[in-house]
Parts: sequence; structure tokens; C-alpha cells
Amino acid sequence: MSLRLTTTAVLSLLTCVAWAQDAAPAISYTRDIQPIFTEKCVACHACYDSACQLNLGSAEGASRGASKALVYDGERSQATPTTRLFYDAFGKQAWQQKGFYSVLDAQGSQAALMARMLELGHNTPLQPNAKLPDEIVLGLNRDNTCAMPGEFNAYAGAHPREGMPLAVTGLTDQQYQTLQRWLAAGASIDEQGLVPSAGEALQVQQWENLFNQPGARESLVARWLYEHLFLAHIYFEGGEPGHFFQWVRSRTPSGQPIDLINTRRPNDDPGTRVYYRLWPVQGVIVHKTHITYPFSTQKMARIKALFYADNWQVNALPGYGPGHRANPFETFEAIPAKARYQFMLDNAEYFVRTFIRGPVCRGQIATDVIRDNFWTLFQDPDHDLYITDARYRGQTTPLLAMPGQIDDVGSVLSLWLKYRDKRNEYEALRRDSYADLPPPGWSTLWAGNDNALLSIFRHFDSASVNKGLIGEIPQTLWLFDFPLLERTYYQLAVNFDVFGNVSHQAQTRLYFDLIRNGAEQNFLRLMPADSRDAFMDDWYQNSGKIKLWMDYEAIDNDKPSGLHLDEKDPKRDFATQLLSRYGDLNASPDPINRCAGAYCSRDGIDPALRDAEQALSRLTARPAAGLKVIEQLPEATMLRIETAGGKREIYSLLRNRAHSNVAFLLGEAYRYQPGLDTLTLYPGVLSSYPNFLFNVPVHDVPAFVSQMEQARDTNQFEAIVDRWGVRRSHPLFWQYFHDLSRYVRETTPVEEGVLDMNRYENL
Repeated sequence: MSLRLTTTAVLSLLTCVAWAQDAAPAISYTRDIQPIFTEKCVACHACYDSACQLNLGSAEGASRGASKALVYDGERSQATPTTRLFYDAFGKQAWQQKGFYSVLDAQGSQAALMARMLELGHNTPLQPNAKLPDEIVLGLNRDNTCAMPGEFNAYAGAHPREGMPLAVTGLTDQQYQTLQRWLAAGASIDEQGLVPSAGEALQVQQWENLFNQPGARESLVARWLYEHLFLAHIYFEGGEPGHFFQWVRSRTPSGQPIDLINTRRPNDDPGTRVYYRLWPVQGVIVHKTHITYPFSTQKMARIKALFYADNWQVNALPGYGPGHRANPFETFEAIPAKARYQFMLDNAEYFVRTFIRGPVCRGQIATDVIRDNFWTLFQDPDHDLYITDARYRGQTTPLLAMPGQIDDVGSVLSLWLKYRDKRNEYEALRRDSYADLPPPGWSTLWAGNDNALLSIFRHFDSASVNKGLIGEIPQTLWLFDFPLLERTYYQLAVNFDVFGNVSHQAQTRLYFDLIRNGAEQNFLRLMPADSRDAFMDDWYQNSGKIKLWMDYEAIDNDKPSGLHLDEKDPKRDFATQLLSRYGDLNASPDPINRCAGAYCSRDGIDPALRDAEQALSRLTARPAAGLKVIEQLPEATMLRIETAGGKREIYSLLRNRAHSNVAFLLGEAYRYQPGLDTLTLYPGVLSSYPNFLFNVPVHDVPAFVSQMEQARDTNQFEAIVDRWGVRRSHPLFWQYFHDLSRYVRETTPVEEGVLDMNRYENL
């Protein structure tokens, strides 16, 4: 009797288990899988520099799979076909025709490539918070082999400790089991694209109506606006949090499904009638490509006032050939120059971000023609000759063409010389024309809103820009006028082709060297005339003298400045007066790096944080010759300071590398001056690519600072990392890493995006 009862009970239990399994909801990609990818994969697998082009920020990207083809390749002789997600193909089959292969599909009796890569990583866990083995290469120097399904065994044999997620604390057991069950069941994807809310749909319609008005001048303005906003992640006044939109060109008008015109560049010939359309940005938002721009009723009124208030006319619409791409000043000369410049000034941070944080600024060669930290200012439209003097505008416009449209490898030198000479002819004309004007004074600088003052930081192989004047007074400052700002934008954003060949990329970056020099020369006109040569000698030391002699137009070292500055240190006096005069516009007051007295912390913060900032300020504005730990630090370190009660503050600790000059694309190591490196520390996340993270309880900050001051070698620095560092292998790595994004959401919600960890170093 008892045996019969036991058997019955067992059968009943098995029936219940089977029923529970049948009743369990199927794994949903949207609900169950994408959140895992977002938490553990997107930090490495997003955007153009995604490993093996495997983009796991969306269902389309996961379905597309991987490719052996490189996007960033500075040595290819021929441009490569574009592979932009959501642009150049749709659906797995279309992508496979472009050379992509699935990571989700099982291969006969073999599990999916992703399943095997995850298993390899799961079976070789890292020692908690230990330094990784040296044989695991990380960062931009890693040679991604991009194993295809049939090559996995060879990959695993050669890289037994390089499963996925790569060289980082991996998936939880639950996440691992969920992904493996999903892959074993066929990796079905329930596609759920972002859909605008009713309020957003109405605003989309209103903006599309504005951009698609009939008429020649309306068409020309719409084209100019599109070319200046195609990279923007548009967000609407009153829109849904996390909803962003992008401008695209379509063959179909508003109200119909978008039929995308996916030309290589936004100013290539569309080959048909164009309708400008807004579509939702799909997939996970990642910080490195998240360049935001606001739309509102006020913005629409501003555009109408700028571009349609005057009775200007268009005789004929321009074409889309190489000449029109090379010189937007000729292409859009019918549009009042003041309207174009003022539109860019209104949101100057956006425009500078497009070329400082955009695709062009990836890799050392792309960024080593700018200083590690500098400030940018803008010339007031009423003091810009290109705006105010039609004769001058007519003389200079033909000289403002930019290279890069012809990518013949054998013509790089001749093209460079041609455009260098055009630019120098323009600089000479500008110099002589401005010499006839009253000396420039404070009214020369635009002060319209808090976009007027910007800080740029280079992090060796990437760069970032923020509102306000952050850090110590930098070695150089840039002053943009309209011709310089527009050329920079077109050269590095509109005309730059990340899929282009070595000739195109070399021409782009060589011309950027001239742009930097032009911005420096503009600023020097504010300095006393007899100090300008000394500044140039300081900025272009050693080999830089060759560039001054060979490639740059001579500066004006004769006509006076209209500013009254201390002759002993005019640049510092200028910066001091600038901070005083434009204090209301300075979005980033910075007592930590520019401590003017006994108190080196922000006002109105928690007393414990105030004391922490006071201690941390001892690390700033000191040369590495006296603060040896700088030699051990990467470019962008994050400090997470924990206060009582579980609160925290995030700071960026940025290493500013010093160079004798930044006038060349190659040979940076020969121009490096390590003893002059300094640190900038500022609240917030000032890089899309954190290189390391320290988590320091607030009561430990004095000890942390003291050990940093005393660390003089690798062993002493490693002791700091052991105590406070969050290595890739830290059990709470992902919690701390994503807390950086949470901090951005709390402080500037619209800017939140998943940060990139490809450059997170193995300290």
C-alpha cells in the first residue's frame, strides 16, 4: 500500500513539473534577452567600433551577426562598402549577402557560435579583482580574429581564457542559463521597435511639414538644416524619456512609410526627389554616439525667425557634386550667413561634439592633432567679417573649399598642397582684412548663452566636450569664427567617411591640422602683439618649427589687441578676466582645479564631500615631475566617492599629456613631454570610454590622496589599485560600471547612455 502511494506521489510530482514547464512563458527576446545584452554586452558591442561589427544593442544587430571586415582601417587603399545598422540592409539574409554570419544559429550538431563563446567564458571565470593575464590583449591594440562558427575550436585552442564576455566578470548563472536556453530553442526574436507617443507623432508631423515646405528657398534651408542635424539624437519638449529621433532622407512624403535614401554621405546626390523625415532611434542608446539636440516650439520659432524673416531669394538650387560637397559656403551662399552662423552658435556644444566625439575622433592618429585640454570661444556674428562684409565674403568663399572628395591614393600630396595653399591664401586675406578693423576687444566674443564657453579633453584615442571652462588654464585656446566652425563641421562630420580609404582619411586629418592652427591664430589676435610669437614658439616647439615654416601662414604680430592684459602673463590674465566677465555663462565653475584661496571645493555640497574635494584638489594642476603617480594613470579614470547612507558622487580624473607640439599625425611619442603631464578632476562623467574606476569611501579620501602623492613606482600604485580599484574581474564590476550611467541619468537625464568599456585597462 505504501509503495503504491509513493509511486502515485512521484507520478503526480512529475506531472506537476511537466505542467509547470509547459505553463512557463517562452523566453522573450525583448523582455529577457535584450536586458542581458544591455547589461553585459553592449559596453563592447555597439557602434562602428563594436568587436567584429557584432552590435548587440538591438534585435536587428543581434540577428545581423558578425563580420571579419574592419570599419576603422586607416591603411586600406580602397573605400569599403558601408555597413550601417538600420541603414544599409534590413534582415538577416540581406546582411549575410554583405558578408555577415550568424552568431545565433546552430550549425548542424554544433551549438550556436554565441552559445560556445559564452560557454568558454563561463567555464573560465576570473580570479576576483585580480589583474588579468598579460596574454589577454585589450583596447584598440587587440587584434579581433572574429572566428566564424567553423573556426571556433581553433579560436578556443588559441585563446582558452577569452570567452565572452571578454576579460570581465561574466554573466550570472541565471543570465547564462537564460541565454543558453534561448539559443538552444532557436533564438527566436520578437521585434519591437520604438514607436512615438501620440504627442511625439504630432511634433514629428509639424517638423516634417517645416522641412518639406514647397519653394526654392525652403528647399535650400531644409537641405542645410538636414546636413547640420543628421547626426543629432533629437528629443522633443514634453516627449517620452529615452525617446530620440533622427533626420533621414526618404523617397516618400510624411504620412507614408519611410523609403530610406541611404547614400554614403548626407550630402551625396539622392538621385530622386527628397523628403526629410524623422524616425525613432532604435536600439540601446550608447553614450559615445548620443549627441543630443532639443526640439521645441521655441526652437521652431527660432528657425523661422533666422531663416525666413528676411526677403532673400534663391535663383537656382545647387547640385550635389564633389565641388558642392567640398565648399558648403558656395553651395548655400544664398542663405544669409548670419542665419547659418547664429543657428550653429545657439547649440554650439552639439556642433563641437559632432567632430570631437563623433566617428572621426577614434584612435590615436585621429586625435593627436589636438591638445589634451583646451577651451573654445566663438566670435560674435556682428564682429565676423564673413557675416558683415559682402565684399570680403565674396573674396574668401572660393578659398574655403576642403579636401577629401577625391580619394586617389597617388594624389594625396598634390591635393594636400593645393588645399593648404588655398587655406593659407584665405588666412592671409583674413589677417590683412581684420588689420583694418578696430582692435578686437571683449565684444568680439559671442556671449549669447551657456554654449559660448566649452572645454575639450583628449583621452589619447578619443575626445570629449562639455559646456563651461573646466580645468586649469590650458596651454592653448581656440577662437572659432563662422568660416572656421562650418569648415570644421563639414570636414569632420558631413564629409568624413568612416568607411573611406587611406587617402580620404589622411586628407581629412591633415586639413584638421590647419583648422587647429587657424583657431589658435584667431585667439592670438586677442593677445598683445609683441607676445604672439612667443606663444607660437611655445605651442610649436622643436619639430613644430618646421610646420610653422612650411605649412602655416604667418600670424599678425603687429596690430594691437583691444584688451588690456597683464604683459607678464597675458593669457592667464585673459582667462581670469574671461571667468569674471562671463561667470553667468560658465556652466562649469571649477574651484577644484583653479583654487583661488584656502577653499578648493564647490559651494553647497555635503560637508563630507566638501572635505573630500579639498583633499582631491591636491592632485590637480601639478606636473608629473612632482606627482609621479600621473605616469601610472590612464587618460580617463573615474572616482566613485561613497558617502554615509549609501550616497555617492562621481568624479572624472583626466590625465592631460603634454607635447612639444601637435602638428603631425605620426610620431607622437617623439613629441611627448611626460614630466609636464597634469591631472584635471571634475564632478561628472567626462568620457564615453572610462579607462578605470576607483571606489573610495569618503572617509578614505585623505588616505587615497596621500598614497597617490607618495606613489613613485608601479608597485606602490598597484597597492592603491588593490585597495580601492575596481578591476575588470571585480565581483561588482558591472554594478559599479553601470552606476556611472545612472549618475548621468540623475544629473543630466537626456545625456544618459551605456558607456564603452573597450578601453577599460588592466591595472
